[in-house]
Amino acid sequence: MSPTVFIGSAAVVGSLWVLWWAVSGEQTDSIRLRVRAGIMQAEDRRAILLRQSARERATRPVIDRLVARIQRLMPRGRVAAMAAKIQHAGSPKGWTVERIFGVKIVLMLFFGVFFGLRLVAAPSAGNMALLIGASAFGFFAPEGILDARANKRKAMIRADVADTIDQIGVMVRAGLAIDAAIARTARDGNGPLAEEFARVVQDVRVGIGRSVALANMANRADVPELGAFVAALAQAEKLGVPISQTLEIQAGELRLKRRQVAEEQAMKLPVKILFPMVVFILPVIFIVLLGPAAIRIMEQFSK
Repeated sequence: MSPTVFIGSAAVVGSLWVLWWAVSGEQTDSIRLRVRAGIMQAEDRRAILLRQSARERATRPVIDRLVARIQRLMPRGRVAAMAAKIQHAGSPKGWTVERIFGVKIVLMLFFGVFFGLRLVAAPSAGNMALLIGASAFGFFAPEGILDARANKRKAMIRADVADTIDQIGVMVRAGLAIDAAIARTARDGNGPLAEEFARVVQDVRVGIGRSVALANMANRADVPELGAFVAALAQAEKLGVPISQTLEIQAGELRLKRRQVAEEQAMKLPVKILFPMVVFILPVIFIVLLGPAAIRIMEQFSK
């Protein structure tokens, strides 16, 4: 086997392993489950290390030190934006700012080495374009995966926020306090919104004010509908407005907004369908309808 093929194969295998290492691993234990079980005590460092796999214990310190040096060269705003994206994605297990930057650089180097060797073996404009494109893909792919997870999580929260607020309002009107209603929603609900409310319950139990905990939840979720609900709830508490009335109004407004968004998307549908119809469907219809007539006309002229 030639050295070029060997190094290229190693680069491909290594890049796939790094990508798997970055996206593998399930999410951290749901805070909702911890609240339900009442497990809130801190764990010692030894127990945390023993829970990690041998691969993590062997490679993570080296990679963390390497990435920490690279991170010092990155703009602080870029690091803060990446940390915010991780929060919006739900803080998946192992998805730290250091790891994402490290994976971006390692993937870019792997793809650069592989396609660089190909360019050296067969210089051409196509191989040069492949080198640039593959290196750019390796650098931006981890952040693209993170953005996709964050957008999916935001969509799930946006779809559940109206019904969840309505559920909290029903419990408040039935006599429960707002804190108990939020805890009940976190315990019985599923999905990212229930986990966010469970985080609120956890924050309140450790001494953080409810309004601050709710504001932190709105910042983590980055969903305008949830932020509007938190702002309205805080204003109702300051002005002395009944919380049940505020929850009912907010739930109705969110349902109306959700219906308006659905109607807006339905109105955009004909415009979106126009391009594929003109490009793919209408030419086929013209061929089917005018094809036989064109063949007969050609036959008549040929005679």
